[in-house]
Amino acid sequence: MSEPIPPITLPPAQNPQQEGQWLQKTLHEWLDQEFLPEPVNETIAERAAQIFVRHRMEGENDVGQLVIAIVTEMQAFDFSKSFFGEFAVANAVSDLLLQSLDINPRCCGQ
Repeated sequence: MSEPIPPITLPPAQNPQQEGQWLQKTLHEWLDQEFLPEPVNETIAERAAQIFVRHRMEGENDVGQLVIAIVTEMQAFDFSKSFFGEFAVANAVSDLLLQSLDINPRCCGQ
């Protein structure tokens, strides 16, 4: 029988605002590199970082729960001027957080 994948947790937030600034900058760069640099990418990164910071300030450390929060709350965002959607943004945040923990976000050693 397969074992469940254990949750991945971030260390408790020491400075959520600084984490949010890092996420906003890094996500914005990722969005611009993934497709075309667009003005809306800055707004997307800012909104995702706000959600992330708020949840970190509320004590959330589980990466999966942070990703679900971003997906859920970004559903209200108008992505009509973007190549992205809430799932792509949340998945990018997940990858960036895993990379910051030195965890390879790719499955099976790929």
